[in-house]
Amino acid sequence: MNINNSIFNIQSEADFKAIALDVFKFQFEHNSVYRSFCDLLYIHPSEVNSVEQIPFLPIEFFKTHTIVSTNKAAEATFTSSGTTGSVLSKHHVSDLEVYKQSFRSGFKSFYGNIENYTVLALLPSYLEREGSSLVYMANDMIEQSKQPESGFYLHDLEALKNTLIALEAKGQKTLLMGVSYALLDLIEAHSFKLKHTIIMETGGMKGQRKELVKSELHEILKQGFGVDSIHSEYGMTELLSQAYSKGNGVFDTPPWMKILTRDPEDALTIQPIGKSGGVNIVDLANINSCAFIATQDLGKMKPDGSFEILGRFDQSDIRGCNLMVL
Repeated sequence: MNINNSIFNIQSEADFKAIALDVFKFQFEHNSVYRSFCDLLYIHPSEVNSVEQIPFLPIEFFKTHTIVSTNKAAEATFTSSGTTGSVLSKHHVSDLEVYKQSFRSGFKSFYGNIENYTVLALLPSYLEREGSSLVYMANDMIEQSKQPESGFYLHDLEALKNTLIALEAKGQKTLLMGVSYALLDLIEAHSFKLKHTIIMETGGMKGQRKELVKSELHEILKQGFGVDSIHSEYGMTELLSQAYSKGNGVFDTPPWMKILTRDPEDALTIQPIGKSGGVNIVDLANINSCAFIATQDLGKMKPDGSFEILGRFDQSDIRGCNLMVL
């Protein structure tokens, strides 16, 4: 489907709606798992006139089925993190250029040119396994930054401390992306007063520490790094796009990504803005897999299109939708 350029050039709500409906029709025809799901719901593209009417595929399908809308072989298969023995989500990506275009354009729209930053990545739990889409993105950002100090830091917190201090001393704009527990490890060993560095947590204690409420985590990180705000990245294995927060846990999406919330008791009902519920994501960059996903997160939409993540469904249960036996 030759609409990739259209996806990354959306200028208005009307553009988004038109392309989303086109993508829905395309995936209904070319994604056998998604087509079966829509058929079970008795929903056909001829009857769908709004984004809210499009069926959202429960994210668990990425654990049990091959979700593709193309016959092209996968160039990469990204897998979710999980405990030993757990079933992992698999996202078969047939065109890595689409992924690169999505995360490069998305980052640029929020933060400007990556070449202006030194990119430091503190992602030990991701680096220590295969198939992380976040590591793929961070590695590309490190390469694109073209700064000699850019790189991954696995467990060498002393080297990371020294790099941060040196970059700060020369006023170099820096991005430190880190998993939450590793950032806490860093500030427990060293304290900072950073004026030129963005601290971006990518979520998760990954079983390494007790989970903290986001506001509490961010307060600790702000004090430890000496910064006014903690930025966040919201993404997942099953997506090719990311939302970003520049503080206070409020996220914004790039133009080709949109968040809706569904009724926690009725997975097929989209709620009005301002009401908390299950997070549904439209990610049009997922043109070759599924662009319409019902996640296990709970969130709340704001009138300007931004959103907050409030938590997750208990036991990762998406209630009201028992169509998992395709």
